[in-house]
Order: sequence, then C-alpha cells, then structure tokens
Amino acid sequence: MRPTRAVAAVWAMFAAVLVAVVITYTRLPPDELYHVDGHGFVGGGLSRAVVYLNFPVGLAGVYLLLAQADRMSRRLRGLAVAAFLLWMPVFSSRVLSQDYLDARWANGVPAFAVALMLVVTLATPARIPERLRGDRARIAVAGAFLVLALPWLAAELGFDFTGVPLLGQVFQTHELRRQPGIPELHPAVHYGDHHGLEATLLLLVALAVSRMLGTIRGSRLRHTFGLLTGVLIAYSVMNVANDAWIEQIVKRGWTNWLVPDVLEPRLNWGWLVIVGAGVALWLTLVRPQLTQTGVDSRARP
Repeated sequence: MRPTRAVAAVWAMFAAVLVAVVITYTRLPPDELYHVDGHGFVGGGLSRAVVYLNFPVGLAGVYLLLAQADRMSRRLRGLAVAAFLLWMPVFSSRVLSQDYLDARWANGVPAFAVALMLVVTLATPARIPERLRGDRARIAVAGAFLVLALPWLAAELGFDFTGVPLLGQVFQTHELRRQPGIPELHPAVHYGDHHGLEATLLLLVALAVSRMLGTIRGSRLRHTFGLLTGVLIAYSVMNVANDAWIEQIVKRGWTNWLVPDVLEPRLNWGWLVIVGAGVALWLTLVRPQLTQTGVDSRARP
C-alpha cells in the first residue's frame, strides 16, 4: 500500500468547477442560464456556487467519508457523522430543487457540512494498493465520458461550439431547438451547469476513489463502500445518458422517446436500472478487486 493524493485531487477538481460556476453565473444574465433568477457576483455567481456545493459536491464528499471512515480518529469520525447529518436536508425540495437553483438560507447548512467533509477527508490518511487491475479501463472510460461532456464543459464556462469546425458539427450546443413538453424554441445546450456534467464528475470520482477499496480494513465497510461505488457509477451513467440523449438526439428530432429523469430519487424504471446495475457492478467488477488486491472479504478488520 502507498499514500495517495486522490482525495486532494477530487477536491481540487470541484474547486476548479466552482470557480467556473462563479464566473459564468456572474457575467451571464439569468435568462441565458437554467432556473436561476439572481444576477451579479453575489446573487448570481456565489448563489449558484452554494447550491452546487450542496449537490453534487456534497455527494462526492459523502463518498469520500465512507472510503476513509476506518482510518479516521474518533474525533474525526464524530465530525464525519455530523457532516453527513447536516448534509441530509438536501433531500428536501425546500432546500434543494432543480426548479429553483438560487441559494436560500437553508442551503447554508449543507454547504457548511461540505466544508466539514473537506476538513475531515484531508485530515485523514488515504492509501491505495501498489498494483491494481482495471486502471487502463478506468482511464478509457473516463476519457470517453469526458469527450461526451465537451458541450457541458463549454457551457460551464459560458461558451458553445456554434460555428466551431468539427466540434460544432459533432455536437449541437446553442442552436435553437424544441423538445417534447417544451414547445418554445430554446438552446439545445443552455449556458451554465448541467446535470450531465455533474454526473460525469461524480463518475470520475467513483473511478478514482474506488481504487481505495482494497485498503478498507473492515469487512462490512468494504462491502458497503463497494455497493455504493456500483450504485454511484450506475447513477452517473444514467444521468449522463438522460442529458446527452435529450440534447443531442431528441432535440435533433430523431426521436421523441426520452431516457427517464433520474437526478432525484423516483419510482421509475430508470431508478430500477440504477439499483440493478449498481448491484451487478458490485458483484462482477468491484467485489473481485478485494481478492485482486490481496484483501479477502472474510479477513478481520
């Protein structure tokens, strides 16, 4: 085993995205963005950044807490539990809703929880195995999804590919389009944050941090973390599929069939796929890593 900087890399990645969010939502008017009313540095940029901290950064923070839980001191473990409980209000529509993405006072509590997660995870030593199978596959999957996310990365920075050679031909971005249920013309890819990009970043987190699976010493914690890894990967892929399918397929008029919205927990076949695929990933890909790294699931903590 050796120390890893994966945890710091995750927080650095989200810090860079937060900077982009602040800049884009500060300089662009609300009508060019998605479900926000505020404008300027405070009402636009900082407001949207606070909500972004709630989700998806908070979910990534919870995942990191679980990955490092068995290496925390008693004090840090208490702070981790407190951070998780303070973050839980994001599941209330009064705190976080895709229909209203301006910050409210209630968003301050989960944002503070994320700050606690940052402190706890950076103060806890993290280790990875010296050798681990599947790293090439991880890199290939990450690269493929980053290519798919190019329109969202541009939108996060407040730009598009309209008129750009090759990229503008492969992806539609700010062209005016319609979709089922929304008859008004609107950009195929609005400026600002997209849940497809959020899901892509969560997938990158899962691919990187899952490498720590073999270092978790408690059997129950290993199984819990492994199952969460499978579900997080499935959740991320389904959200990428939902956003990309609407923007690049449906809005071209090729079909009216939609991949279901799975951003929030709902009773639909999309969430059935997420749960089923998550369990399948755990059994076929994640769980076998325990033996590949020399850690047997029956070993003592």
